[in-house]
Amino acid sequence: MDRFVILDRDGVINEDSDAYIKSPEEWIPIPGSLEAIELLTLKGYRIVVLTNQSGIARGYFDEAMLQRIHDRMLAAVESRGGRIDAIFHCPHGPEDFCECRKPKAGLFRAFAERFAVDLNGVPAVGDAFRDLEAARSVGASPILVETGKGERTLALHPDLDVPICSNLYEAAQHILYG
Repeated sequence: MDRFVILDRDGVINEDSDAYIKSPEEWIPIPGSLEAIELLTLKGYRIVVLTNQSGIARGYFDEAMLQRIHDRMLAAVESRGGRIDAIFHCPHGPEDFCECRKPKAGLFRAFAERFAVDLNGVPAVGDAFRDLEAARSVGASPILVETGKGERTLALHPDLDVPICSNLYEAAQHILYG
């Protein structure tokens, strides 16, 4: 049976930016994140990225540029011996009221449907409260990292009842070894 780990992108795998990641050159891995994906891959986990990309709706970049950004991410992950099996993204803005933008669960449902996965207990690593909410709404097991928006999330929600890890590498260790 396949084992999956769900990752948010910005702030978990790569450095986040309030100005958005608009080009491959702006995609910079967070220290330890590529090693974390490598470790999970080597331990038999399949990695799926679920990411809000409202920069598309806002006109900062288009789908072709997003693909170039993701190509850079995939190449960086693969150069370390890791693998990302799929990337699901929401191109909408908050005012579009879609079902795929986290904290809604559409991205999780699309992943579950495509891979025929029961989301119950699947680790889902995020840096924002909306990542945790979306994971929880489908029965996945949210994990907060302190990178990206993680510290802000913790400050706004000090009583979070989820594992809290300093970064993705620590989250991978938690997933693998408890």
